Amino acid sequence: MSNVIETVKYELEMVIKEAVKKAIEAGDFPSFELPAQINIEVPRDARNGDFSTNIAMQITRYVKSFPSKTADYIVKYCNIDGTNIKEIKIAGPGFINFYLNSTWLHSILHKIQAEKQDFGKCNIGNGQKVMVEFVSANPTGPLHMGNARGGALGDCIASVLEAVGYDVTREFYINDAGNQIELFGESLEARYIQILKGEDAIQFPENGYQGEDIRDHARDFIDTYADKYLVTSVEERRKALVEYALNKNLESIKYDVWFSENSLHESGQVKESIDALVKNGYTYEKDRAIWFKAMDLGAEKDVVLVRANGIPTYFAADVAYHRNKFLDRGFNRVIDLLGADHHGHLARIKAGVAACGVDPEKLDIVIFQLVRLLRNGEVARMSKRSGRAIALGDLLEEVGCDAARFFFNTKQADTHLDFDLDLAVSESNENPVYYIQYAHARICSMIDVIKEEGIQVPDAGTVNISLLTSKEEINLMRKLVDLPQEIRIAAEDLEPSRLTRYLTELATLLHSFYNVHRLKGQEIEMLKARLLLVDCIRIVIKNILDMLKVSAPERMPERE
Repeated sequence: MSNVIETVKYELEMVIKEAVKKAIEAGDFPSFELPAQINIEVPRDARNGDFSTNIAMQITRYVKSFPSKTADYIVKYCNIDGTNIKEIKIAGPGFINFYLNSTWLHSILHKIQAEKQDFGKCNIGNGQKVMVEFVSANPTGPLHMGNARGGALGDCIASVLEAVGYDVTREFYINDAGNQIELFGESLEARYIQILKGEDAIQFPENGYQGEDIRDHARDFIDTYADKYLVTSVEERRKALVEYALNKNLESIKYDVWFSENSLHESGQVKESIDALVKNGYTYEKDRAIWFKAMDLGAEKDVVLVRANGIPTYFAADVAYHRNKFLDRGFNRVIDLLGADHHGHLARIKAGVAACGVDPEKLDIVIFQLVRLLRNGEVARMSKRSGRAIALGDLLEEVGCDAARFFFNTKQADTHLDFDLDLAVSESNENPVYYIQYAHARICSMIDVIKEEGIQVPDAGTVNISLLTSKEEINLMRKLVDLPQEIRIAAEDLEPSRLTRYLTELATLLHSFYNVHRLKGQEIEMLKARLLLVDCIRIVIKNILDMLKVSAPERMPERE
């Protein structure tokens, strides 16, 4: 799918190349080869034109003149007849700024109407297999705010990658092996027996899980199985309790694949990975433990693979897991989302991947920072509903899925996030989710009102788009043109917060347009042009909200 900005950049590049060629032919420039890449960018400040190039600085060493003088010659020989260029100006030390006619924007409305839900997508991924691993979650308790941010961020990264042509698998890695699971089983067993036989019937484990969710699981288990497991072996009882509670903790999580850490041990893949590292000379023995030579592959220090007691470490399972992703399942690229406390893990796991014979550049690790929940301007630590620490379920109950997903993607992953619980539920323009959803609903309402007069959204080919000349209309079309670039950059940078910012800016422009212009009461050709414009905005808002998995309502509750 063609990109309007890229098309215009290509036109400007041809104008520049032709101008340089004429300057050489006239003897104003010596003969030389232009750089393969001519930098043409959109200026931050609109006063510097629609597009700008630093080509005069790029070729200074060939022309052997000041960039400003070089720019003068280039502009002198620019032929803008039949192009979108209205005016060219030189600024600063030699920047060439292009000011375009508004006609270059008109094609965007044709594209959006024709492509609909596909507008903004491209195929830079070319079907490559990518796996996004959301959260390495401890399944022994409710999902917390780190899981929540990582989950929302990972899901949106996956959606953006799909939009640019990757074949994406979403995977949830469950840490269901090791001491934490054993302690989980002991804790559940103790609560199960205490509820049935009294608090003194069994001593609760000294380091057991004290949360109320353990009691809840035990009560629910009793509702289903009564005292059936009082007479079984300890192993059978704990196994049944753990399986029941793990399923309860994870049943609300919907991903393409759940991957069990325990399965790596049971299948022998952890041992197989350790053996491969030993065979390939990446290990050594020290203090009866087996160490991985991580420093030889760029990490700051070596890592224990197998403890002195013969039990593999978590890192050994992690190497086996990544070996499984790349070598067994054939993913071309893997993206891990990890909390800030895993920062020291980056170099080690990349070293582990390299030792498996995989290019470590195929592994991207996105580190996301902490979430701070605010209520009434103060840090909120307790759920209003339960009086306990706020878990993901509490958050979703309080603010809803739409607000949670949107707010978790409003900041770059590597920045701390203040999540304002009061703002997330407010019906005000300060709440970005409400503001954007209201913009979508407002457009739907406008279109419905016009339909009542017997006028449908027109085909773009029948509309005189040149009537859209006001500042508000030009700004809206200019913003629509940006979307394909925004999606592409969001995918390249693994940064979906670009899209939440884009939506907020687009909604602001739409509301500004609405405050100045009306559809009803306009001359029919102007009405059709504006109707087409707002419908294209509706399509774009819905496309991005769908990508973020946030609803796009056609009606909003009445504001008080």
